[in-house]
Amino acid sequence: MKNATLFLAAAALMASTAIVTAAPTAKMKEAVADSARPPADTARDENRKPAEMLEFGGITPGKIVVDLLPGGGYFTRIFAKAVEPGGRVYGYFGTQYDERLKGQGKDPDNQMADLKKVYKNLGVIHGPLPQFVTPEPVDVVWTSLNYHDMHNKSYAMDVTTVNKSIFKSLKRGGYYIVLDHAAAETAGDDVTETLHRIKKSTVVKEAEAAGFKLVAEGNALHYATDDGTKRVFENDIRGKTNQIMLKFQKPRR
Repeated sequence: MKNATLFLAAAALMASTAIVTAAPTAKMKEAVADSARPPADTARDENRKPAEMLEFGGITPGKIVVDLLPGGGYFTRIFAKAVEPGGRVYGYFGTQYDERLKGQGKDPDNQMADLKKVYKNLGVIHGPLPQFVTPEPVDVVWTSLNYHDMHNKSYAMDVTTVNKSIFKSLKRGGYYIVLDHAAAETAGDDVTETLHRIKKSTVVKEAEAAGFKLVAEGNALHYATDDGTKRVFENDIRGKTNQIMLKFQKPRR
């Protein structure tokens, strides 16, 4: 009886979570084809599939989007074009992330200043991640390949608290998109530090604890050549890691 109950629960979860096959629009493809994007970014497109990611995230004209922990701005640039006309994009740098970049000799403000010269609909926000807040309610909060970092010693924070703050800043019906390097479900919790990966179940548990509902998953970033046992920086899998694609929604009421 117990096994039957577990089977029914698993079946219900699968039925409620759609597996999405991306079909990007012409506008999304146009955003990716933006001539202002640097060659270092476009060289990564084959593996990162940015047009498909725009479709998965529902990033369309007029939307207000936050690129959480934007790194070098790979997705920030694409979002800025994709939400035209009428949309806005914020690059959100957490305090700990700022410190890490500065430790690497990088200045996030200078980096974003250069982007803002090209993309007039781009804003920058700095602040502690657990107190995440935006100047206005937003449609999408997006984070790619950074969620696992928030579990590591260098960040030292309660990720559920971060997610609750993101929940508050989203509009009702808004989306929280998490892409990250996938870890095997049998891995220990320290896999975020040792391999720079994260278990899908960890992300789902933390997001749902903050009030989100998992509404879709994607498989466009599935790479069978990555079995999840190596550090993501190993040469034979770098840039081609198997990734989780999770779409959470803030309830509409």
